Amino acid sequence: MTTNAQMEFTTADAVVAELVRAGVEVVFGVVSIHNMPIYDALLREGSIRIVCSRGESGAANMADGYARATGKLGVVITSTGSGAGNAAGSLVEAWAAGTPVLHLTGEVSSKYLGTGRGYIHECKDQLSMMKGCCKEAYRLRKPEQAAAVVRGAIQMATTAPRGPVSLEIPIDFQSAIIPNSVIEAVKPAVVQEAAPFIPAEVTKLAASARRPVIWAGGGVISSEASAELTKLAELTGAAVITSQSGKGSIPEDHPQCIGHFAAYEDVRELLKNSDLLISVGVRFRGNETANWKVTAPEAHISIDADWSAFNRNYEITHGLLGEAKPILSALNEALAAQGVTPDAAYVAEVKAVREKIRGILRDTLGPYEQFVDGMRKVLPRDAILVRDVTVPANVWGSRLFEIYEPRTSIHASGGGIGQGLPTALGAQMGQLDKVVVLMAGDGGYMLNVGEMPVAVQENLPLIVILFDDAGYGVLRNIQDAAYGRQVAVDLVSPDFVLLAKSMGFEANRIGSPEEFVAELEAAVARRKPSMIVVDMNAVGPMAKPFGGPPGAADAFKPKKL
Repeated sequence: MTTNAQMEFTTADAVVAELVRAGVEVVFGVVSIHNMPIYDALLREGSIRIVCSRGESGAANMADGYARATGKLGVVITSTGSGAGNAAGSLVEAWAAGTPVLHLTGEVSSKYLGTGRGYIHECKDQLSMMKGCCKEAYRLRKPEQAAAVVRGAIQMATTAPRGPVSLEIPIDFQSAIIPNSVIEAVKPAVVQEAAPFIPAEVTKLAASARRPVIWAGGGVISSEASAELTKLAELTGAAVITSQSGKGSIPEDHPQCIGHFAAYEDVRELLKNSDLLISVGVRFRGNETANWKVTAPEAHISIDADWSAFNRNYEITHGLLGEAKPILSALNEALAAQGVTPDAAYVAEVKAVREKIRGILRDTLGPYEQFVDGMRKVLPRDAILVRDVTVPANVWGSRLFEIYEPRTSIHASGGGIGQGLPTALGAQMGQLDKVVVLMAGDGGYMLNVGEMPVAVQENLPLIVILFDDAGYGVLRNIQDAAYGRQVAVDLVSPDFVLLAKSMGFEANRIGSPEEFVAELEAAVARRKPSMIVVDMNAVGPMAKPFGGPPGAADAFKPKKL
């Protein structure tokens, strides 16, 4: 026992005790006058690592990245009002990705709530703000209920469909002395998990399909169902399309893996001529389906833990509600019992489409083809690739760089720029022994550049590959295609090498593919915070400019509605 041990049990102690009970090992956040009791309770308890971010937005991204890389609960602690508001955008990203994150935020003293009297950090309606950017938001209304409310919030965040949950605790409640109540969930002594029931017509439909397509999303990853999904593909001979969030659902060197190419013409044709779509935990986002212009076959089995997913974007014939892993396992068992045999000619066709679309994309890359090949050669098979919104990430980082395992591909699900650095820091914190690489652009990188010292402070060997084209490259290309002119896309940036070195990173600027590969090898070997600044003007242009997602330019041209 330390000499400054606190004998009274407080609301803050109850909060920390529930975090420990849930297996939380790391929390991210910014200390404030509206959360100090919780931080002090964390210090006194002693088992949870505290990572000090430089802003609430970055802290929430770190918790998100940590959860995506590990499958565990991410925890972020912020201040009240503007502090909670700073985290809101990052919590929207966690909501878009379906990431289990617990956001603990303070609130003004309980007697001033809703009075508008100007209590420091006061927000007009913080709870509604949090509800708008999270799966759910709660306010602790009685200090004695802290343990139960925290436990309920954690359960909400980690129950499918998963997502961020915010809990606000008035500052006077945090230091309130309360009973150390013991709460235990009462369950039957023996719980026999029954195998999911797969309707006979679903099994028959899957068994009889000769040209099936599987569309795998993030729900496969969150349900730990990658092995089951791969087995289903091999049993049926299905082509496997993945969303961005679904990358790693099946090893991307598997001959049946089409990957994140749904909007490509050859893949659209494959879908058009298929006789069954099995979608698993996928949202069918607009930017991944050419705003839903990609067509799906009439026969559609949808597996999802979220009832609202059914018929949201594509009509289904059969919906199976629940976690992907047990449902896929039961479906595989039923299909195996029927002795299903894939159509060899169709499997060969899928492989040919897979190779063709990759060849088409490679032909557009110019010198950057050596970048993607060099990265895949140098980086370990289980390296985690985090991608911010930037041209190289959009064009080839999300498609040609092969992902082999679940939770080794992380991207901005909601499409917001600048969240890559803190998200990658969180991923590295969750997987200290793995190589974590961030692909970012100079424009987006500056939004959270202040989080760089966290890597040094926490001794995180993150590798940042910064593609510098002095502006917003994606928007430049869309504007050129839509209007033939550009506006507000050219940026003045700092000397990124000097900036990185001043923050404790090893850093170098490169201007050729050969220099890039050599520098990446050195960064992987040194296991220290590193930045490689890619001078895109020196490297040279792609063979074909990236004009944004399919249909992006047309969407911005003047038109009648």
